[in-house]
Amino acid sequence: MKRYYFIGIVVILALALGLVGYGAWLNYSDENQIARRMEERALQLTGAKARKRELRPAMTLDTVRLYSEKMTDAVALTDGRITRWAVGKNTPVRAGDLLLTMSNEQIPARIQQAASGVRRAEAVLAQAVNSFHRQERLLARLATSQEKYEEAEAQYLAASEALAEAQAQYEQYLIQQQWLNVYSPVDGDVLIVYQHEGAYVQAGMPVALVGDFSRLQFNSTLNDADTRYLSVGTKAVLRFQDATTLEKAYGTGYAAGNHGANPQVRATLVSIQPPPHEPADIRRAVWEIDNRSRIFEPMTYTSVTLETETPHTCLTVPRLALLDSKMDTVFVVDAEGIVHRRTVTAGVSDGQGVEIVSGLSEGEVVAVGRLDGLADGQRVDIVMQKGEEG
Repeated sequence: MKRYYFIGIVVILALALGLVGYGAWLNYSDENQIARRMEERALQLTGAKARKRELRPAMTLDTVRLYSEKMTDAVALTDGRITRWAVGKNTPVRAGDLLLTMSNEQIPARIQQAASGVRRAEAVLAQAVNSFHRQERLLARLATSQEKYEEAEAQYLAASEALAEAQAQYEQYLIQQQWLNVYSPVDGDVLIVYQHEGAYVQAGMPVALVGDFSRLQFNSTLNDADTRYLSVGTKAVLRFQDATTLEKAYGTGYAAGNHGANPQVRATLVSIQPPPHEPADIRRAVWEIDNRSRIFEPMTYTSVTLETETPHTCLTVPRLALLDSKMDTVFVVDAEGIVHRRTVTAGVSDGQGVEIVSGLSEGEVVAVGRLDGLADGQRVDIVMQKGEEG
């Protein structure tokens, strides 16, 4: 009886151990299958081919400060109170045109005093001349001494100097009276009126900004890659995205030629330093726009895109294929669906596509989109962008 009892216990234990072992084997097998499936699973990504196409280099400029080389302040040359403006904002003027008149109550009084001083000096001089001539005649007849003659001569010379000084002071006050009129220093338009009628200004104080704004310029600092297709004379189009910046800076409304909320204007490259043939990482470009329609004023504009007019055929990939701001790395997908991290040299961009100067061949497929976490050697399932199939 005991024998059968122990045999039963052994059988039960064997079955239990067998069940435990089988369960462990199943668990191990399932984990391996899951791991193998995870390894074999392919990440789905969008792909695009490196291809040659026409590209118009474009740059986004956060700010553009338009300025005129022919722009200066009209300055008051003497103290006074403005009594009348002869022009207003945006009035076209020629050099020498009257801008404003001022008054200064002290200047007429000083002119009168100076005129009186001139008359007194003339009287003193006339008396000194008569005395000198009399002593000259007496000395010729030996009727006076050399000492008295020389004294009369000295008084005559002193009176002449005093008259000249009085006349110079009188003329200076007359000039100050003329300075009560302020004239335009250059041809152009009156952009800003700094002072208004009734305001008291001092000598040397600017009263208006006058300039020729028919042509305006602006500067842009460019990376060497952005200047790849630029040369003096290059034409480009400026597009202003922020309509609020197109409101006149000085409350004058839009000028003639307004193109609406999103105007564009053509610019010409007039200077680039250092020149493209000299090695440099950063270059300074000076652009000029034709502003004869008076759409723009010398001020700072924001959110501006600069796009060259002439297209260039080059090898390109989508901008989203470049991994970071350095724009020197892409993921190339081979025929087996394996990604390979590759260093490239990027050139110009039009905002959507980027020129690839070296590192890629035409027809190679690159991954596009959110590439965070993508590792070299990883398998991917590529879905080509629309128009990139085949």
